[in-house]
Amino acid sequence: MAELQVEIVAADHFVFSGAATLVKARTADGEIGIMPGHSPLLAILAEGELEIVPVDGERLHVRVSGGFFSVDSNKVVIVADNASLHGADDSVQAGTR
Repeated sequence: MAELQVEIVAADHFVFSGAATLVKARTADGEIGIMPGHSPLLAILAEGELEIVPVDGERLHVRVSGGFFSVDSNKVVIVADNASLHGADDSVQAGTR
């Protein structure tokens, strides 16, 4: 199965890194959903919540307050001004670098 490699960092801390099948976000131009095979994209990230569907595990929600969103070759990089991970057990779901 194809997957995305997702990395999320905030200005002052690491948030998440891992494999996913879907990433949803709010950009300055509206809502966007990214699946494996998506064409390259660079967008301004709007304040709101990201949703990540990991290959293994429960759906993750990340609250962000702006930044940018990049997609290229099944890699999603999100650099947020500020971000916080929300889930059943944030310490377990945060992934590793």
